[in-house]
Amino acid sequence: MEPEDLLGRLVVLARSAGIEVRETEGAGEAEPGPRSASCRLRGRVWVVLVACDPLEERIHAVADALDQADPGWLETHYLPPALRTRLEARPGRPRG
Repeated sequence: MEPEDLLGRLVVLARSAGIEVRETEGAGEAEPGPRSASCRLRGRVWVVLVACDPLEERIHAVADALDQADPGWLETHYLPPALRTRLEARPGRPRG
């Protein structure tokens, strides 16, 4: 699966899981700005994707958000095998 396709599928999956996904352009090269990341705020999982960040960094941020969401949610939903393998094989992924 191509990285662009993977990111798109992860974003759709995250939104289906109730994760707030926000996309932003970022601050530009001259000044350091926000980075793609996920967090939990008031009980909800959020992920911010900064368009100028490397594709792999954005993929990692969405995958982290999915790890923070309801742990059983991914187990009860169909994922294409390539997508499930990519999520489960990430280094540093919490094991349930």
